[in-house]
Amino acid sequence: MGTDDRAAHEGEDLKGKAKEATGKATGNERLEGEGKGDQASASVKKAGDKAKGAAEDVKDAFRK
Repeated sequence: MGTDDRAAHEGEDLKGKAKEATGKATGNERLEGEGKGDQASASVKKAGDKAKGAAEDVKDAFRK
């Protein structure tokens, strides 16, 4: 789990928020939906990052 992954997932979330806001402002439901989808995808990836980090912490605890 690298910082690059976390930054990429945060970027995807921000991109999704921008798409959703643009879609709402222009009345473009498709773009709004894409934005929500991007945010959901980023949330799942962020959760995976957290799980990997927790697993690494547990593994490190047993090494001591």
